[in-house]
Amino acid sequence: MCGIFGYVGFRSAVKMAIDGLKLLEYRGYDSAGLAGIGIDGQIVSCKQVGKIAALEKEVAALKLNLPFTIAQTRWATHGKVTQLNAHPHFDSARSLALVHNGIIENHAQLRRQLQAQGVEFISETDTEVVAQLIASYYKGDLLKAVQEAVAILKGSYALALIHRDFPNQIIAVAHDAPLVIGIGQQEAFISSDPNAFAFYTKQAIYLSNSEIAVIHADHQQVYNTTEAIDKKHSLLEEHEVGTIKGAFEHYTLKEIYDQPQSLYHSMFERFLPDYGTAIFDELTFKTADLLAVERILILACGTSWHAACVAAYMLEEFARIPVQVEISSEFRYKNPIVPSGTFVIAISQSGETADTIAAAREVKAKGAMVLALCNVKGSTLAREADNTIFIKAGPEIGVCSTKAFTSQVVLLALFTLMMARMRHMNKTEGQTFLQLMLTLPNQVESVLNSADKIKAIAIKYAAYNNFFFIGRRYMYPTSLEGALKLKEISYINANGYPAGEIKHGPISLIDENCPTVALCTDLMTYDKLLSNLAEIKARHGKILAIAIEGDLHVGEVADDVLYIPSSSDALAVIPTTVVLQLFAYYVALHRGTDVDQPRNLAKSVTVE
Repeated sequence: MCGIFGYVGFRSAVKMAIDGLKLLEYRGYDSAGLAGIGIDGQIVSCKQVGKIAALEKEVAALKLNLPFTIAQTRWATHGKVTQLNAHPHFDSARSLALVHNGIIENHAQLRRQLQAQGVEFISETDTEVVAQLIASYYKGDLLKAVQEAVAILKGSYALALIHRDFPNQIIAVAHDAPLVIGIGQQEAFISSDPNAFAFYTKQAIYLSNSEIAVIHADHQQVYNTTEAIDKKHSLLEEHEVGTIKGAFEHYTLKEIYDQPQSLYHSMFERFLPDYGTAIFDELTFKTADLLAVERILILACGTSWHAACVAAYMLEEFARIPVQVEISSEFRYKNPIVPSGTFVIAISQSGETADTIAAAREVKAKGAMVLALCNVKGSTLAREADNTIFIKAGPEIGVCSTKAFTSQVVLLALFTLMMARMRHMNKTEGQTFLQLMLTLPNQVESVLNSADKIKAIAIKYAAYNNFFFIGRRYMYPTSLEGALKLKEISYINANGYPAGEIKHGPISLIDENCPTVALCTDLMTYDKLLSNLAEIKARHGKILAIAIEGDLHVGEVADDVLYIPSSSDALAVIPTTVVLQLFAYYVALHRGTDVDQPRNLAKSVTVE
């Protein structure tokens, strides 16, 4: 979940590294560092605990001027957040410097072997083990030393390293972790995310499967663990400028306000109004294959898993296809049964979620078709799936997902519509569903226009340290998502729960100090939910309800009510979620937390 950046070329390498790390800071921000080779031929480095700004200040004070650099922004795995554990790491002779993303699973065994050879370690990290291991193999041929080391490493990792015997050269390695080489005119880049160099070049090489690249400014060569290989170049999409906050105080708030546009982009040219159906140009599955689907398995983690749960309700209600939703990190260890007729959807905003990629590989090995839903072209999941639908939400910098979630839900709704129309849903029903979908950008705009009211209520509830979020049917996974947003950025203990289950234990926690956020926008289960609210009220619990405009009853039991425009039960997930996003944002803002980069988290979860 760390971010790697490297540069070799004619520009200021230190400035390029700092700028690149700023664009990767969403991947981790516990500490940061960089290294290069100075004019005396020795490795020069600088690393600081905290965010990129701390490193930038220190680098400026030292007036570093290096011809090429490797750099990293860290999300701690092995070892506490200290300057000693920050990257880069070195061998004992300080002949090489190395930065790393991922986890080396056999690091403890390798550490013991190296210690038996007399190697002394100064950090707690698995990264230093790799640096010392490569140095132990080095006999003048750096590429061979790296190949020998990679052959015995276990885990998912990306590496970038420099050696003082090889000035103006960077070696990059990737195995089941993202690492991309950007190829410019007399310059080259290395990054965990191509957006970090997309302003300078659109030519890229994606590394994988223990591939090793030797990178110079004017030429690059990729190897496997034994020999040189030809590696196809990819062309990046035009660089998106969604990484600018503009007038917004935080990226998270900007991305919440992006949603009318991101929803429009996600749906654009993907529906046929005259036929009341959806169409995806990206799909190459045959109609006969989709008609033969007997069961759908959806794999995802975190916020994407919540979107998957919403999709399960939709697909079963409208397309009448049985759906199983699995958390990827659990599914991959189940030795799963994947019967014929199973169609798999793997969802990941980044396309680099390690557990979802591993789970998708597992089901592909068992013969299932895999459709990926992600936001990043060229990502690992997009490359490995049989087909990919891109959500087109644009870059999402805030660590907590906002517009990516709603775009995932709307695309899953379109996919549901397509599958339903292939089966029994008639054209009129399809057109009605589609017309409701097309109102979503305006509905979200309406919610955003009520932000001041949401802010006032958020401030009223900001002092509480425990919350329940409850809902039924479509609003159950929506309650999970709302609780996740609040806990992610406010550090509040918030729990999403199916409303009908609160009397099976959780109601024991209800009192005047534990408010409940009740999602009353699933009309099919509305009356049942009101009964649950009466049970909470009888225990002196405070209630903040989200309801459909015109609701005359919920106010009789709730302490506060926020309203959304009328919609179908399935599509009400979108405007309801936007209310919850704004509520979480304003609670976090009032409590003074770091909204965009909350503690202990990172945007792209590339480790298990």
